[in-house]
Amino acid sequence: MTRRAASSAVDGGALDRTLQALAEPTRRAVVGLLRHGPRRAGEIADALAMSRQAMSRHLRVLRQAGVIHEVAAAGPDDDARARTYRLEARPLADLQSWLDEVQSFWSVQMQSFRKQAERVARERGRR
Repeated sequence: MTRRAASSAVDGGALDRTLQALAEPTRRAVVGLLRHGPRRAGEIADALAMSRQAMSRHLRVLRQAGVIHEVAAAGPDDDARARTYRLEARPLADLQSWLDEVQSFWSVQMQSFRKQAERVARERGRR
């Protein structure tokens, strides 16, 4: 896959939403907790020493960005504090693909720079 094709495979709007959601340290901490498996909203708030209301706002941003998903409730009378969340693989995989593409670009640039530096060093050695 060419570099151009790889970049078109990732939805730029979705990538922007993921990056915006993860730009906030508390939301990155939520992702860190959910890496180990699904958790209830109350557990997440307790683990990060936040009010339920403040955590609810962070969870909403992550949910709207598609980074997390609310696991289906057991019944219609379930308490909102008992909502369970898990990570969504796709937005994080898309972010990783984009980062891999950027890393590849810099690797190619560094190889070119190294070759140029070696060529200049050889030419200086001939003089």
